[in-house]
Amino acid sequence: MQVTSHIVTQSKKGGTPALIALAVSAFGIGTTEFVPVGLLSTISNDLSISITMAGLLISGYAIGVAFGAPILTALTNKMSRKTLLMALMVIFIAGNSAAALSSTFSMLLIARIITAFSHGVFFSIGSTIAADLVPENKRASAIAFMFTGLTVATVTGVPLGTFIGQAFGWRATSWGVALLGIIGIFASAVLVPKNIKDAPPSSFSDQIKILKNGPLLLAFAITALGYGGTFVAFTYLTPILQDITGFSSKAVSTILFGYGLAVAIGNTTGGKAANKNPLIALFWMFLIQSIILITLTFTAPFKIAGLLTIFLMGLLAFMNVPGLQILVVNLAEKYVPSAVNVASALNIAAFNVGIAIGAFVGGIIVDSIGIQHTPWIGGLMVIGAVVLTAWSSVIEKKSSIS
Repeated sequence: MQVTSHIVTQSKKGGTPALIALAVSAFGIGTTEFVPVGLLSTISNDLSISITMAGLLISGYAIGVAFGAPILTALTNKMSRKTLLMALMVIFIAGNSAAALSSTFSMLLIARIITAFSHGVFFSIGSTIAADLVPENKRASAIAFMFTGLTVATVTGVPLGTFIGQAFGWRATSWGVALLGIIGIFASAVLVPKNIKDAPPSSFSDQIKILKNGPLLLAFAITALGYGGTFVAFTYLTPILQDITGFSSKAVSTILFGYGLAVAIGNTTGGKAANKNPLIALFWMFLIQSIILITLTFTAPFKIAGLLTIFLMGLLAFMNVPGLQILVVNLAEKYVPSAVNVASALNIAAFNVGIAIGAFVGGIIVDSIGIQHTPWIGGLMVIGAVVLTAWSSVIEKKSSIS
């Protein structure tokens, strides 16, 4: 029997502005997470490091999120969620300002990790807030709306940040992203209601229950493989476009815009598809994404075919996010209802473990057998998620029967 006491009944009038505030902050966070993808060559040249080393800015950030999300969520679970949202954006601003002031790669990497601490907690509590603001049958769509900020960042923030970084230096991009954090604080202060319900504080024993729960651990593994597989190729998308497909650096900004547009469409579609049955939707999303990634290996050398495949990759890349997050929220409410926030945080950690693994594996591939092999190996990771999703479906069917 699903626990629904966690759901807060709020008017649509009160819920929509709060969702907008969450999306605004998510836009800033999404921009800072992914903009190095478009600036790897710029950063590597400026700091005299290899492309693979620059790729650590993606995986290092992801590791910061993975470790910071569950720990900081547990430590802050007694704070007002509105106060916490605003405090997280302060950390976000500080981290990006430190990045802008960095003169060495080590300083830049540390600044990125500091910024990452705000990321994980924001999306973990943001997901539960978004789910609480709407009726149960709209929860995946509400989470998708919040993540719209993340996807819009890939549409406009990343290509714009790439353009600014190429024209004025990557530090200018960091200052611009810090400004987005200030806008995020203002949005949360004005649009998030003061009386938003805080999640009940979870005990340490409840948090341990999450790590002992099979269905939840399986869901985390699905997230890491299914979402992370794309990043084997996506982390090195700019070098792929320049070195394999033959596009200029200026054309890459435009292509990233198209990729981001596909991501935004996919995220919205994925939220609607996952409202009824997340597991069935996720199975088909992962299956199609694995096929697209493997196909990219063969189409990347050709401009038209390569661009079409990359657009489809973007369409599927974030389509699974709402389904994965609502799957974990639903499972946590079913098995460990007092630790939903922490379960959500662990899933955000799983997203970023997937990114870190994907970026790391991609770096190994680039240094060994070549960048052209990154897509199909990423596709194999996603096939792993297909298998685990089918397994999870069987477990849940047996659970509902019993």
